[in-house]
Amino acid sequence: MRYFIDISYDGSNYHGWQIQPNADTVQHQINLAFSTILNEEINVLGAGRTDTGVHAKKMIAHFDTNQTIDFEKFKYRINGFLKNDISLNDIYKVKEDAHARFSAISRTYEYRVSRTKNPFSVNSYFLLRDLDFQSMKKACKFLHGSHDYTSFAKLHSENYTNNCEVFIANWKEDENLLIFTIKANRFLRNMVRAIVGTLIEIGEGKISFSDIETILMSKDRAKAGYSVPANGLSLIDIEYPKEILI
Repeated sequence: MRYFIDISYDGSNYHGWQIQPNADTVQHQINLAFSTILNEEINVLGAGRTDTGVHAKKMIAHFDTNQTIDFEKFKYRINGFLKNDISLNDIYKVKEDAHARFSAISRTYEYRVSRTKNPFSVNSYFLLRDLDFQSMKKACKFLHGSHDYTSFAKLHSENYTNNCEVFIANWKEDENLLIFTIKANRFLRNMVRAIVGTLIEIGEGKISFSDIETILMSKDRAKAGYSVPANGLSLIDIEYPKEILI
């Protein structure tokens, strides 16, 4: 039987999602907890691979077991085992061919920029410089649709394609926070952080809001802006077809 799990984590203390030798990762902690509670070897497979320091409000992963699971009791036991910075939010049974990564139809990320220094806003990028917020918002329209995002991808990444379809890209202001939200069918490694860094350079007046179209078309990472720190980035949603549920 195959199960999907919905988990949240603060990535500050982990070397990303994916298991690595000699480093603590979120996937390692989940595998350890599930294998211990179910008393069998469990390997969860996530919908994506968040980098070191990146957070998730909603990461989906799947695992297989022949055991019938009492969901509420299982959640209680797992959350008692997991560290305080990882939480199992939900578990549900899915079809055998449902895949956490390949069945996903969209993913949504959020990047938070703090305009004031606040020790309680550690999961945001503190930036005191003046920004032209309206230009940053105007630039987002050039991100919508299907484009080759090579200019915003980590160099030398191995992808079968660098094309991504962006459904939503916008900024909103919430008191002293600037929040960038982007939803797409898929993302390249470092893509969101490079986009945000470029949008901030637009806000600083280093480039025009319309220059982002030229940067996209150049397919040259050197033309885009810097990558903002990982701590402001969170995976906040993943969507699947309803048919995968049992």
